Amino acid sequence: MRAKGFGAGVQCAVVSTWVATAMPLFAADDLAAAKEYTVRYCSQCHTFEQGEKHGQGPNLFGLIGRDAAAAPGFVYSPGIKEALNGKVWDRDLLDAWLTDTLAVAPKAQMIYFQDDPKARAKLIRYLESLK
Repeated sequence: MRAKGFGAGVQCAVVSTWVATAMPLFAADDLAAAKEYTVRYCSQCHTFEQGEKHGQGPNLFGLIGRDAAAAPGFVYSPGIKEALNGKVWDRDLLDAWLTDTLAVAPKAQMIYFQDDPKARAKLIRYLESLK
């Protein structure tokens, strides 16, 4: 009886160790997929690397936690500046923005609608990693 309990404990420890070591691999895969998705759909207008020049839209490196409409060196439209004045980019604001930019900033020149919450989560996952 004792050996059976010991074996079950070892098996549980092995599984726990495998899960603990495998989790970062899954997270890295998720991040790689999120990066690929974001670059595919957003790089027409945005850049993502620190110090990279702005595109038609601002560089998105360090977006989360940054004052909205405040990327250094990027010229924002008056409508964006007005709508985002006093706001800071966080997960909720970014999710609202990606869902319907015009609901967040009615005078925005960037118009983007992403109805799929999983697609928005991928975009947000990658943008959160850019620190």
